Parts: sequence; C-alpha cells; structure tokens
Amino acid sequence: MRLILLGPPGAGKGTQAKLLVERLQIPQISTGDMLRAAVKDGTPLGREAKQYMDRGSLVPDEIIIGLVRERLQRADCTRGYILDGFPRTVTQAEALGKTLEALHASLDHVVSLEVPTEDLVLRIAGRRTCRNCGDMYHVRFSPSKTDGRCDACGGPTYQRDDDREETVRRRLAVYADQTAPLISFYEARGLVRRVPGTGEIPEIFRRITAALGT
Repeated sequence: MRLILLGPPGAGKGTQAKLLVERLQIPQISTGDMLRAAVKDGTPLGREAKQYMDRGSLVPDEIIIGLVRERLQRADCTRGYILDGFPRTVTQAEALGKTLEALHASLDHVVSLEVPTEDLVLRIAGRRTCRNCGDMYHVRFSPSKTDGRCDACGGPTYQRDDDREETVRRRLAVYADQTAPLISFYEARGLVRRVPGTGEIPEIFRRITAALGT
C-alpha cells in the first residue's frame, strides 16, 4: 500500500505513522530523514542539498524529488510506503505523480489528519522540554510533578521558541495555505481519506485503518 500522510503540526502524524508501519509492515519515508541520510552518506544529491542547508536555505524541489525517486526504488519499498512530509505543494505532488508513473506505480490513499486549530495550539504551546535531558511534558496533559522541573533529572523545563503560541499560529497558517490546494489536488483524483485527529491515539488509529480498509 502506497500512502501519503498529511496533517498540520501537532496533529500526531509521527505517532500514527509508527503504528501504520507496524500494522502494514512498510517503511515510513520522511523528507527530513532522507536529507540527513543523503548528507551523511555523501551522495551526489546529499552533497548538493548540504550546500543549501549550510546556508540555511530551503532545499530546491528538484533535489527533494530526486531523493524521493532514489528512495522509492529501494527494496524495502516493494510492498509500499508511507510518505510523511512530502509532497508539501501541488508542484511537488505533480512531480511525484510523474515519478510514480515512471516507476509503473500509483498512490492508493492520501490520509488527511484533521484537528481544529485551537486544539493544535493547545497541544503545541503547552509543551515543555527539559534543558538537561530533553524529556517532554505538557502543562495540561502530562505536567511534571514540580512545576518547571523535570521529573527524571530535576533540570529546568522551558518552552521552545517553535512552541510559542504566535509561532505555532504562523506555522499552522503556512500549512493551511500550502496544503489546502494539495488536498484539493488529490481529492480530484479520489484519493483523500479525511480522518478526525482528535481523541485517544488508539481511537484515531482505528479511524485511519477503517478509512484504509485494513
């Protein structure tokens, strides 16, 4: 089964992707992981991508698409895969379509995890991270026993810049702006499975597998 997993920051894509990997026995393919692996391995595309990353610039679509093309041809993708974080735009979706056509393959489903904006803000802006050991807490859902202190090591907890409410809202606005056309693109092809992303993790997973018919 070949899937794309879409969802805004804080929707729980990573958690659900891991559960799908276990259920379907197919790899999760993340553009971030691909970039890091290509740079580490020193592949031609990895060296090219590193030049942009070192400057703090976005890696161009053609490099990302090249990495995806290489990754999809590996043996572990024979039975399918879960694309996470790609495509992000209609341009990338069109390029992915051409790549799959060249590989004589096609997508089966595009899962869109949908969570109300205010729920996402609450999820992300409530996160706290230990400065010493990196353990994660949430001021509402999983607070530390002592406010501002890590249960594991006693180190101070803090709110990352990326988790501040104003930053979260900007990230969500960018996602909505980029992804709304992408969902329309795949809906026109009958591939989108909209899944409510609120509730307990097992409940959300059951909704996803029901939508996929697994």
